[in-house]
Amino acid sequence: MDILRFATAGSVDDGKSTLIGRLLYDSKSTFTDQLAAVERASRDRGDEYTNLALLTDGLRAEREQGITIDVAYGYFATPKRKFIIADTPGHAQYTRNMVTGASTADLAIILVDATKGLVEQSRRHAFLVSLLGVPHLMVCVNKMDLVGYDEAVFERIRHEFTAFTTKLSTRDVTFVPISALRGDNVVNRSYDMGWYGGSPLLHHLENVHIASDRNLVDARFPVQYVIRPQSHAYRDYRGYAGQVAGGVLRPGDEVMHLPSGLTTRIAAIDGPDGPVDEAAPPMSVVLRLTDELDVSRGDMICRAHNAPMATQDLDAMVVWMADRPLQTRSTLILKHTTKSARAMVRDLQYRLDVNTLHRDESADQLRCNEIGRLRLRVTQSIFCDPYSRNRLTGAFILIDEATNLTVGAGVIN
Repeated sequence: MDILRFATAGSVDDGKSTLIGRLLYDSKSTFTDQLAAVERASRDRGDEYTNLALLTDGLRAEREQGITIDVAYGYFATPKRKFIIADTPGHAQYTRNMVTGASTADLAIILVDATKGLVEQSRRHAFLVSLLGVPHLMVCVNKMDLVGYDEAVFERIRHEFTAFTTKLSTRDVTFVPISALRGDNVVNRSYDMGWYGGSPLLHHLENVHIASDRNLVDARFPVQYVIRPQSHAYRDYRGYAGQVAGGVLRPGDEVMHLPSGLTTRIAAIDGPDGPVDEAAPPMSVVLRLTDELDVSRGDMICRAHNAPMATQDLDAMVVWMADRPLQTRSTLILKHTTKSARAMVRDLQYRLDVNTLHRDESADQLRCNEIGRLRLRVTQSIFCDPYSRNRLTGAFILIDEATNLTVGAGVIN
């Protein structure tokens, strides 16, 4: 079975954690002791029902405040597919956490409260999902039971959201009216919304096609580690370990090594259980080459006539994650795939208001959770692709040299 990674987003109290709790409960993916603990916590809070949101709100501070602060991960499976859930925060001050949770997602679920309609955070998260290149978006209009399951309310929100997404690069958008608290259209179809002709949420999650979302055209293999066993029996073994970031690699294929530009062929590909006939994203494998080249961590293996950009100058959209503001001319560590190098912020071209999409070209710094377009100068050549073409070779993080903390995340334009 394949794995679908999806993230939930939306404004505060739109019901993200309740939705995930409902998915886990109705798909029978909760343990008896987990459910018993949630029932106890619900009674202690004075709730008149079992609060399924507590299945994911694991932090004590979150349970006391009733909000999601950190990214809570959940795992469950159905006979058709395995799932990894990232329940991300709704508060504006936790934008960086939302970006972290959605950065590896195949699909994003944005919840909209039917009683409130589209709000600022709904637009913010839709923009972030578009910026992060999440291929599939589901808009779940939640709390339909509080508006009498009124089709007109759902249609109004759908039209308003569709009008906003025309400004974004989101390709696949699906709308589902639900009630996470009552379970309507989450796992089972709702009898109170007979006017809705689409599939319940879980059915869509089980059947959405994600295989074609990965780049299988541009062969990209960032080298993570060089394997040279010390055993006498394997004294001639030299392998290059890493995760395939794009394309399909097979033994016998002609490949090129960067930065040297030398070409060779793949002698063999070793997987966790032995030799494999081909490797594609997101497999982690070891490549063996026919020629002895000087290959080290941070190098790239690709096709001779389909190489990534090699550049020291990057234009990128960056989400700033540190409490200390980003200043121009500052120096940071840039980590791209398996390569790390020092980088200087040459210019802040503009700061973006994610609610209005207005560009403030007079901005001279980025504060925590703000997004801007930067021009960076890297001390070594980076082998990259536009993020729209490859999410793995088109993304990077920025690290503070003094504290070694991740202070920013960027996508290359």
